[in-house]
Amino acid sequence: MLTGQSNSVNAGPEVLATPKRRRFSVQDKRRLVREYEATPSGERGAFLRRNGLYSSYIDNWRKLVESAAIEALAPQKRGPKPQPKPDPELERLRRENALLKVKLSRAEKVIEVQKKISEILGVDQTLPDELKKENS
Repeated sequence: MLTGQSNSVNAGPEVLATPKRRRFSVQDKRRLVREYEATPSGERGAFLRRNGLYSSYIDNWRKLVESAAIEALAPQKRGPKPQPKPDPELERLRRENALLKVKLSRAEKVIEVQKKISEILGVDQTLPDELKKENS
């Protein structure tokens, strides 16, 4: 509705400038489900309109109450779930494993160099027969 000279719009008294999300506590949800169930079936639509609810809210809340998921009625924190903190022992073992892999890599390189030097110098690398049987 426009006012006379300023041409500004007057908002109705029931319209909020910024809409706000409605949140219901656990007690409110239980109370509303009980009241809805107690309301005669012909008057349930009026009950929903009077409280500004949808029937789907009542259906979801009723299912949660019936399935004994009372904790699920509580408001839930939005956003990504926090990641569990890793076990410090597991982290220590991973670091130790990485260190051992580096040491193994270095040792393998040294062994390769020793083999090449033995080939150049003509040193025999085969094991005697007595030692071959013990290692097998």
